[in-house]
Amino acid sequence: MCGRFALWSDNSRLISHYGLAAAPEFDSGYNIAPSGHIPVIRLDPDKELALCQWGFIPHWARDTKLKPINAKAESIGEKPYFRDAFRRRRCLVPANGYFEWKPVNGRKQPYFIRLKEADLLSFAGVWSSWQGPDGAIESCAIITTAACDDLAWIHHRMPAIIEPDDHAAWLHEGGGGLLRPCSEDMEACRVSERVNNPRNQGEALVQPLP
Repeated sequence: MCGRFALWSDNSRLISHYGLAAAPEFDSGYNIAPSGHIPVIRLDPDKELALCQWGFIPHWARDTKLKPINAKAESIGEKPYFRDAFRRRRCLVPANGYFEWKPVNGRKQPYFIRLKEADLLSFAGVWSSWQGPDGAIESCAIITTAACDDLAWIHHRMPAIIEPDDHAAWLHEGGGGLLRPCSEDMEACRVSERVNNPRNQGEALVQPLP
């Protein structure tokens, strides 16, 4: 799954990486948690960076009680909750890395996971716009898939990562074939349990423990 990630790259780095004309300022962080607004790259109708609430609300929902943060790659094309967004409103969620927890001696040890050879990665995501009494809420979810061999020892799931050569295909065409375990080399390091509290921030949270 993916319940916490880090994005410290600023909007100028995202403009360069994704080939954007411009991008709004956003709150970067080393410990980004659900319910906050996160940057996504989408077509609406042109490619843009938008800020969406992390916690998905389909456009047809009657209320906002259920706000899943993840969607499974294996069923996203069939589940009514995500099906329309999977077909029409796909996005990329930029990150420098993400956190996963492994049970160790009755406790959960956090690990920070990132690409070995690149500073940015792109999670596959879906987004929606829900019209409520106080105006529209734009929201998103991150798509997960089976973990790659490098990471399965930590957790059996991981975010579906769209490689740079497939960014355009995912945004324009989609398709479950792009939702596969990452083929690029990844690394995981033990980090401080301070990341367990989403109020904690700072570069120290992603530094390997000795």
